[in-house]
Amino acid sequence: MSREEFTKIVLPDDKIPKFWYNVQADMPNPLQPPLHPATLQPMGPDDLAPLFAMELIMQEVSQERYIEIPKEVRDIYKQYRCTPLIRARNLEKALDTPCRIYYKYEGASPVGSHKLNSALPQAFFNQAQGIKRLTTETGAGQWGTALSLAGKIFGLEIMVYMVKVSYYQKPYRRSAMEVYGAKCIPSPSPLTEAGRTALARDPDTPGSLAMAISEAVEDAASREDTHYSLGSVLNHVCLHQSVIGQEVKTALEMVDDYPDIVIGCCGGGSNLAGIAFPFIPDKLAGKNIRLIAVEPAACPTLTKGVFAYDYGDNVGFAPVAMMYTLGHDFVPSGIHAGGLRYHGDSPLVSQLYHDGLLEAVAVMQNDTFEAAMLFAQTESIIPAPESAHAIRVAIDEAIKGKEEGVGKTIVFNLSGHGLLDLGSYDRFLSGETENIEFSEEEMKKSLATLPLIK
Repeated sequence: MSREEFTKIVLPDDKIPKFWYNVQADMPNPLQPPLHPATLQPMGPDDLAPLFAMELIMQEVSQERYIEIPKEVRDIYKQYRCTPLIRARNLEKALDTPCRIYYKYEGASPVGSHKLNSALPQAFFNQAQGIKRLTTETGAGQWGTALSLAGKIFGLEIMVYMVKVSYYQKPYRRSAMEVYGAKCIPSPSPLTEAGRTALARDPDTPGSLAMAISEAVEDAASREDTHYSLGSVLNHVCLHQSVIGQEVKTALEMVDDYPDIVIGCCGGGSNLAGIAFPFIPDKLAGKNIRLIAVEPAACPTLTKGVFAYDYGDNVGFAPVAMMYTLGHDFVPSGIHAGGLRYHGDSPLVSQLYHDGLLEAVAVMQNDTFEAAMLFAQTESIIPAPESAHAIRVAIDEAIKGKEEGVGKTIVFNLSGHGLLDLGSYDRFLSGETENIEFSEEEMKKSLATLPLIK
């Protein structure tokens, strides 16, 4: 098939990856070990067992390049995978660019985002171990919705702590979770000691993912039948999302194309990891490919954070990981890309960025909405505010290609639709959204509480 003869490529079921790709097998520098939050000593599998299924713990530390996807999970993947790879021809025309722009549309999943790729195996492995209940946090609600569905499929009770500002900005995400049988409450809440402490400190706090993680971990640790589930950041989550990039590579091979630039929005890192990590071996082998993480200027973890050990939550329940961080006490502004409002980044993303294998760009909120508007008006899909960050940089790179007279191949991850984010679009259209930047004052304050590691 000629690359000029198609608008979208939908691979058949037999092209769904049979294995997850584990980037740890190919990293030039291994990860530093996670530390126990109480002792600040390296953690082993037994330390994680109260919170995670043992199979997920083994995936977390595995150095195997490929890990087989269980048949039970792969059979459910078939309901929506392979997701389409679409040539953005109308966007290319509007930009008058010689670049070819492709997007991998993860919004085609039942929950409207890429998050189901990890929610299904996490629910499966917990159910297989006899766990009855999972707790989790969610920012914009995409992860909470995905885990709610996965819990229903595998017969698990799901409790979701949703960041308060997003709970009220995006009420229909909460509705979707409840349709799937989960319970969703705004965080911080009065149900946990972590929540009560945060509310006592600031009754009007917008909440943060770090606060919601603290609540979910505390809840899980208090019950024998309950484990904790995380939708980003952790190694096994990045592993599960690798189906995205593997499918991209297969689809582009069919039309004899290969990307010069791969782009993903980046909060905790699952989105970027999913599309970019399968290209890391090619980059290490000498391929001239750029892998770009896009983050909000209001929460610029990679572009302004420090590479240091920090807590994954704001109370100190979660493991201490080596990552790029803005400080676990940082409470991001209530931007509409709630899934990107996290103080830290995946240790895998952080190490690869530190090693120069990934790039990072921070963009303003209104600029991302402008890109989202152009994309919706040319490609018809209303994107989630998180995905709009990747669209912004894809457009910028396509314009740069036009200015330089170079026709590059650009691929980005359209990781979710925005049909439940229309309240955010209303605010943008009425001129109520702001461009918010992370300040040096915020940096000094939040980094003051980093753990002291000897």
